[in-house]
Amino acid sequence: MLRPPPLSASGHAARVLFDRRRFILAACFALWIGIVLARLWYLQIIRYSYWLNRADGQQERTIVLSPQRGTIYDVHGHPLAMSLPVDSVYAIPSHLAHPHRVALLMGSILGLDPRDLEGRFRAFRTFCWVKRKVSREEAAKVKALNLKGIYFQKEIKRFDPMGNLAASVLGYVGMDDRGLAGVEYSLNDLIAGKPGRAVVMEDARRRTFESKENVGAAGMNVQLTLDDSIQYIAQRALDAAVTHWRAKGGVAIVQDPNTGKILALASDPTFDPNDYQATPRPDRLDRAVQWIYEPGSAFKTITFSSAIDAGLAKPGDLINCQMGEIQLGGRIIHDDPGAIVHEHSGPLTVRQVLAYSSDVGSVKLALRLGEDRFYNDIQKFGFGSKTGILLPGEEAGLLRPLDTWYGVTIGELAIGQGIDVTALQLIGAYSAIANGGTLIQPRIVQSVLDKQTQDPLPPPVRRRVVSAQTAATMRRLLQGVVEYGTGRAAQLDGYTSAGKTGTAEKVAPNGRYSHTDYVASFVGFAPVTRPAITVLVSVDTPRGSIYGADVAAPAWNQIAQQTLGYLGVPHDAPVSAPHNSLQDLAVNRPPLPEADPPIVAFSDPPTPASIAGTPPGAQTDSGGSLVMVNDGPTVTIPNFTGLDQRRVADECQKLGLGLTVTGSGLAVAQAPAAGAQAPGGSQVEVYFTR
Repeated sequence: MLRPPPLSASGHAARVLFDRRRFILAACFALWIGIVLARLWYLQIIRYSYWLNRADGQQERTIVLSPQRGTIYDVHGHPLAMSLPVDSVYAIPSHLAHPHRVALLMGSILGLDPRDLEGRFRAFRTFCWVKRKVSREEAAKVKALNLKGIYFQKEIKRFDPMGNLAASVLGYVGMDDRGLAGVEYSLNDLIAGKPGRAVVMEDARRRTFESKENVGAAGMNVQLTLDDSIQYIAQRALDAAVTHWRAKGGVAIVQDPNTGKILALASDPTFDPNDYQATPRPDRLDRAVQWIYEPGSAFKTITFSSAIDAGLAKPGDLINCQMGEIQLGGRIIHDDPGAIVHEHSGPLTVRQVLAYSSDVGSVKLALRLGEDRFYNDIQKFGFGSKTGILLPGEEAGLLRPLDTWYGVTIGELAIGQGIDVTALQLIGAYSAIANGGTLIQPRIVQSVLDKQTQDPLPPPVRRRVVSAQTAATMRRLLQGVVEYGTGRAAQLDGYTSAGKTGTAEKVAPNGRYSHTDYVASFVGFAPVTRPAITVLVSVDTPRGSIYGADVAAPAWNQIAQQTLGYLGVPHDAPVSAPHNSLQDLAVNRPPLPEADPPIVAFSDPPTPASIAGTPPGAQTDSGGSLVMVNDGPTVTIPNFTGLDQRRVADECQKLGLGLTVTGSGLAVAQAPAAGAQAPGGSQVEVYFTR
């Protein structure tokens, strides 16, 4: 066996050096492999999610797909708001060869600011919207340019096919398909559905090679109680009244008093939900639930209902209206000199007090009720609290808490001052009178429909507020308002009608009542024999006339007449040419109903003898009215204001006067008035409150 020759010393040293270098090289190579493996482990294991997300961001583009929003129908299934697919234009700025030129072209076609658009092109590289939900004409013009880097994406856009019809009820939808007002807002979670997503894969050159879509879930459909034909009738009549009287706005509501369903709800000014941004926000107000105002004399129906239901008044009872003036808590409340009642400012029956809208007579009825009972009855009718209707932004109104009432508060409330209501609250109270005394929660939504399944909402809350007998009495009294009182412009052709006018001063910015700005209203129902509809019309700040009889009652007449005919309600009165205005009836005023006793000039309450026939010591004047005649000594009536019952009783005993007490506490009003001359032994009625 051959053996290699032994190495010399120099050869051994070279061999050792070579082995050392090889070891160092191997060690370096191993270290390098270790570093690479460690780096790969760090990138693939530790930082895997981070780099995967960055890669997805470069390769994927996710677009949120708006779901098919549910359709809103009227009660007959006619679509009021629906969603349709439209084109949206977007850009991939990195694909644009000349961003400046593209911005100029897109700006001229789509009505955009070219500088703003070019700024977006510079700020984003992979994606930016040019304009979403464009019209068909705009999309066609952009497609005709065939620009590289400009693309289209289908989205869902909301359309209201009937324009501004019921716009305040429906509301409107923003660019992100979210309801911003009306039913679109209050039921957005049901109508909106669940959004979908489209994931688009792109290569390094931004070419699409794969896409995935999740369409989401369509929204639920909603059926309203509105009838589009009745809505059109109400909206047209309201618009004509607001335009004619140069008013700031108004509201008209038609309700089924037996079910609480709202058949029409019109608010003026109105807007087009398809282009809601073109209308200032204040003009998009839903005046039925978001506008609060003093109802004026239209609120007297609550006062009379409460007094009659408590057994404190009957239609034939006489009330001394004191020549149209009463002092209460240091303030004088007087009847309007321009009203019909000014012609009959002496004693009136309860029926006439309402028909002629006497403030003095209404205050006296409220004083009979007392503060506690009157306050509770106002609350029972729903004032001071929200109705719970499915419309956003509903106001509760303003009802002063009982512990903050002072001397004149009860008198103010009796005539509809010092309280703010919504139109929906007011029409609900009249519907309660119309249906027999039950306050029904108003409804605007009939049902929610999921595909073919109809899901009716729970029944509305019902609460009895007055007895059926009281409601029947009030229907007859309110019919008198239309037949021979302030509401004669609301007389219908072929139908009996009942209701009440309202003329309320608005509060000026300085906190005082304005002498130029008023709210004119008329609220009522028809036919009286079996009410099918309740209608409210309130006009804000009319010019040319301030009275509900002139401004609101004719519009109410038009709405009620056409609605009853549309619904096919049977006639309950002769068909003849109706009176169109209060002025037409002023010359030939209908006679007072025979149920009213003659007007007698003595202090109320009357004695049975004075009602049955001619009282002792009385004679008739040339007009046939009875006038008290007394040849004995007279007594000057003192001022009892601020005195307690005992001191008032002592004063009356000293003067030989009879005393009738109403309420408790301190005296706030009296009849006859202080300083009046009355025969010895006359009866004095004094009203007390806390």
